[in-house]
Amino acid sequence: MPTSTPSAHLLQLLPEAVVQTDALWEIAYLNPAWHTLTGHPVEAALGRSLLEFVHPDDTGTLRSGMPVFRLRFADAGYRWMRLQLHPETDAAGRVLSRQGVLIEITEVTEQVLVEVRQRFLRLLETIDGVVWEAEIGVGNTFLSPQVERLFGYTVEEWRSDPGFWRAHVHPDDLAEALVIDDAAYNATHSHAYEMSYRLIAKCGKVVWVRDLCRAVVEPGRPNRMIGLMIDVTRQKNTELELLRSDTRYALATRGSNDGIWDWDLRTDALHVSGRFQEIVGLGGTDRVHDGGWDFLQQLIDPDDRERVQAAFRRHLSGDSANFSVDFRAFHGSGRRVWVNWRGVARFEDGAAVRMAGSLSDLAERGSSYDALTNLPGRPLFRDRLAHAIALHRNEAEEEDAASATGRNTMFAVLLLDLNRFKAVNDTLGHHAGDQLLQQVARRLESCVRSGDLVARMSGDEFNVLLESIEPAEAAERARQIAVALQEPYVIEAHTVAGGASIGLVCSGSGLTTADDYLRAADAAMYRAKSQASGVCVFVAEGRKDARDIFPETEWGDARAE
Repeated sequence: MPTSTPSAHLLQLLPEAVVQTDALWEIAYLNPAWHTLTGHPVEAALGRSLLEFVHPDDTGTLRSGMPVFRLRFADAGYRWMRLQLHPETDAAGRVLSRQGVLIEITEVTEQVLVEVRQRFLRLLETIDGVVWEAEIGVGNTFLSPQVERLFGYTVEEWRSDPGFWRAHVHPDDLAEALVIDDAAYNATHSHAYEMSYRLIAKCGKVVWVRDLCRAVVEPGRPNRMIGLMIDVTRQKNTELELLRSDTRYALATRGSNDGIWDWDLRTDALHVSGRFQEIVGLGGTDRVHDGGWDFLQQLIDPDDRERVQAAFRRHLSGDSANFSVDFRAFHGSGRRVWVNWRGVARFEDGAAVRMAGSLSDLAERGSSYDALTNLPGRPLFRDRLAHAIALHRNEAEEEDAASATGRNTMFAVLLLDLNRFKAVNDTLGHHAGDQLLQQVARRLESCVRSGDLVARMSGDEFNVLLESIEPAEAAERARQIAVALQEPYVIEAHTVAGGASIGLVCSGSGLTTADDYLRAADAAMYRAKSQASGVCVFVAEGRKDARDIFPETEWGDARAE
């Protein structure tokens, strides 16, 4: 503030202390009356925060706009002051500075105290809780009128008995509450603390209370506490019911050996159980992941991510009542494991806000995963095939009707049956047959791309799903598989001649369901076996002949019955 103008000269002569601060409470100007009033030299105070001179318990009061607070004088004592600060703002309404006149409260009229008290009481009326103050040996020295609305007791009957609060805390919570209460009464420094307990209301009802408290320790005065009691009965009952529900669910899932998860879609916080971590081989105790989808993406094999995301989006859009998808997950040991991820979302106003469910290790579910060959089983294959059919159909529908081919989502299904497998079992034993199946599984995996799916259906039958592939390329892939499986197998001391009969059906065949494709592939496989042709392509009635589709290849073909 400039000092060369006539108005500045007048400020220097005023008997009242004039204070100016910037937006962050740093003192920018003081007139000489500051030193006369407080004893602090003006030069020593300039550039310091005004809040340094305010009692610690009153800084919040001053910052919130209340003009009455305690100020530290040069003799280290505090006195009650009134400072009504007027802000100066810019065009955008941002505070640039504050200025006002500092007056000791004893020099103002009683009207100021009445005004402050009335404002304080009006503020109390807006708080949905009981504001209280208590002192050791005295009990409650202040209690806001909301105590009657929340608990049924009048202010007078509560304050008339120093032991009233202790007498009405629920017996099961009293011991713990008294430990916290006594620690506050005997504290050596001011501190904030919190309590949760049940209080018996006048009508006999049990009310859950959250008590936000502060112990106030001042030299020469008995300790006192101030606080705010809030009725949290509804919230507590919801938490207890959720806990009981989670306990029941945890027991059920522990019995099925599944991992459980709970995903807050609004905050993207994903909570997982210890069993969930165990299934994917993650150590440590951190079971809350702030970025839910980022955490899950790291677990899902890149070749499966798009399929998992599509299933997830279908559920959140309301197209599927629940969510269930199988995929390959990265295990902490470096290997991949097949898992099933399933759950259901909760919606509010049409938007998904929460999702919960379970994670299963498919190696432990024989119907979905084949432990002998370490391949997925029939249910998982059918799920992947149904997904491929839906993608192909949706793409075809979205394209122009005149050229609707769904070329980006074309796929092919192979079904193969081993030749002379029964003879291996009969002559060398079932253990040799098991080894043959394991070797066949490894050869099949080596013949397909990372995004393709190889599954064992039953016995010596295997299925292969080739996605994003043209019919000619699918036929070439089938031929490579036939050649690879024709190579002899070494089982213990024996060399076994094998081979397989393969049925092939492509997405351009006009079929609509997973069962249709599996029946067509089965029909083609039996035609290949009867003709000893290695590979047979299924062609539906009204479609091109196999020789037209694959002109450079001589295949048998199986037509629709």
